[in-house]
Parts: sequence; C-alpha cells; structure tokens
Amino acid sequence: MSAGCKLRARVAGLAVAGALALLALGSGSAAADTPVDGNGMWIWYVNAAGGSADAIAAKAAQYHIRTVYIKAADAGNYWTQFSPELVTALHARGLQVCAWQFVYGSSPVAEAQRGAQAVANGADCLVIDAESSYEGRYMSAEHYIDELRSLVGPDFPLALSSFPFVDYHPAFPYSVFLAPGAAQYNLPQLYWHTIGTSVKKGYSHTFRFNRPYDAPVDPLGQTYDDPPKKDLVRFRQFANEYGAGGVSWWSWQHTSTPEWRRISKPLTSGVPDFDAKIRYPVLRRGAAGDLVVLAQEYLRAYEIAVEIDGSFDSATEGAVREFQSGHGLIASGVLDGPTWSKLAERDPVKARWTGPGRSGRSQPESAALAALAPELPPTAGIPSACRLPRGCERQSKGSE
Repeated sequence: MSAGCKLRARVAGLAVAGALALLALGSGSAAADTPVDGNGMWIWYVNAAGGSADAIAAKAAQYHIRTVYIKAADAGNYWTQFSPELVTALHARGLQVCAWQFVYGSSPVAEAQRGAQAVANGADCLVIDAESSYEGRYMSAEHYIDELRSLVGPDFPLALSSFPFVDYHPAFPYSVFLAPGAAQYNLPQLYWHTIGTSVKKGYSHTFRFNRPYDAPVDPLGQTYDDPPKKDLVRFRQFANEYGAGGVSWWSWQHTSTPEWRRISKPLTSGVPDFDAKIRYPVLRRGAAGDLVVLAQEYLRAYEIAVEIDGSFDSATEGAVREFQSGHGLIASGVLDGPTWSKLAERDPVKARWTGPGRSGRSQPESAALAALAPELPPTAGIPSACRLPRGCERQSKGSE
C-alpha cells in the first residue's frame, strides 16, 4: 500500500487562521492538515449564503466552519460565482475554499477543463460530484481524470463525492475516480435521513463498502430534509468513532439556526459502548460490479492473470484462491476481510478503459458492467438521484 493511501496526504502551503484552523469534530483542538479536514459547509448559490465574502466568513466563524465548498461548474459550464476575487477574500478571512463541480460524463474533457479553471481561480481542493449520469461510464471517467490531472498536476487535492452505498450502485466507476493518481479523498453523500436509515447503520454500511478503495472517508451529512436535530450531533460523534478527519454538510441554504448550532457545538463525548470495527464487504462467485473490478485490479498487482471485467466468475474465483494460497490465507475463493486487507498492501493496477485512439491499448467497456448500468441518454440528467438533493435541484435549476 502506498504511503499516500496509508496516511492522509499533507497539503503544503495551507495558511490556517485562528479558530477556523482547529478541528471542529470533537472537543479537542487538533490542527488540520488538508482542506477536507474539520467542519465544512457546502454552498450551492453564493447569493443564498449571504452574497459576499464578509457575510460568509462571519457566519462560518460563528459556527466554526473551516472549509466552504462552493459550486464552480455544471457539466461544461463554468459558474462565475467561483471567482478569484471571492476566493481571495475568503482566504483573507481565514477560510479554506474548495470548488465543487457536477459532472455528467457526456463531455468529460470539457468538464475536466472547467474543474481546472476553478483550481486556477484559487481553489484549495476540487470535489467531483458524480452521480447517476456516470453509472456505467468507465471510459468517460478515465478521460475526465486523465485530462484533469494533466491540467492540475499529480498532487493537487481532489475528492469524489457520490453515492455512499457502493453496493447499491455496482456500475458506478468508483475504481476510476478513486484510483491511485486520481482523487485522494472520498466524501460520500451519507444522507441517512433521506435514505431512510439511522446514522449508525448508514456509517456502518458506508465505511464497510468504501473501505476497499483505500481513500480517507470524510462523510458529507445533511441538514436539508429536516433530519432529527439529535442526529446531527450523532453524525459528528460517529465521524470521530470511525476516524474521519472531517465532515461537511449539505447545504448552507438548507440549514436552520438550530441546525447550525448542532453542527458546531463542541462534542463532549463519543458514542457509548461503540467500537467502529474494521469490516470489509464479502464477495463470492456470482457477484458483479465495481468492487469486483477493484479486486481484479488488485489481483493484477500481484501478477495473477485475471480479466478485469467486473464479473466474479469461475476464473476470478480461481485467481482469488491462487492469491490466498500464496499468502497464508484460507483458500476459499471468497473475497473476505483478510483477503481484502492483504490485497491492499499493494496499489491496484489500473484498467485502461479507453480505445486505441486514446491510450494505444484497447479494452472495451465490460459487458458485465454495461448490463448493470442504467439506460440513460447522454443528456438525460439524473432523475434517479432525486433522493440526493443536488440531483433533483439541478433538473430545474441546473444553470447559474
């Protein structure tokens, strides 16, 4: 496992001022290392968040918000609200400023260029908000990441924010967005109340199924849809229990005064009698989806011949047995916790999903993954994501 996967990457040159520089998840005051650490708040429209750097900074200081996530682009359209002037003014007031862009996959190169534009305008990190439109679009995801990294460099902080339950979205290209050299951070949209589960169960499921990707998980919680106020405190408590460096909230314009108080009040205790055990998903023959893609990429890293197609067939089962036999594990052919943990001692070998015109190598989209992908025309938007608020809102308010 690479050092970047084992340890949270340190971001050079972060000037953090006063109380906004302190980790606001718990009762302690530990210095934050990355833009996604600490307490963050998402801004969809700047004019709905006070409309000025002074208004944003004053409220952020009052409620111990360290990082603001401001929308900078939608598809190939740049949002002028994410301006160098606004970013500079917020920096001067002690805030970290991350840009976020909603991407669809129909024009991945243009989307990457808009993301890079936000970076050039001073963003401390860039968050890739990819949801239903990207399901099944492995080549688009690869084109997007390749173009973005060519523009912002190999080390600029990138984060993915998408569905929290990986197993519910088997055709989503997590393995591309979170591959070595792609996004370093994972900000799953853990909207427990809207999903219809508890904070505890939401955390357990999210961390278990995201763990194989080996990226730090800093969950995005909800203040929209009127969640129980006590849950906002529990969300932060569980973040501490699971070792998250930060949490953030969707969104500024949805947050009531009582909710602002709950998300900022210092924590005085953890979750009684709770142990966030390290668990992994268990996969066996017959499974299909992105977690299988990831497992096959890991097996390739150990020079075990296996096709990267997202299908846990008899050949993949044999490859798992071979790996287990060679590493002192029970040769069951089942991907269990000990097997995942051992596999992750190396970086996965990235599949190349592009055709000969892009990379010189040809590997078509997997039939197994294509069968799992929703049938969406290129400009369909994301109607299936209405349970996730930004998807619904963009259907009627997708432009700046």
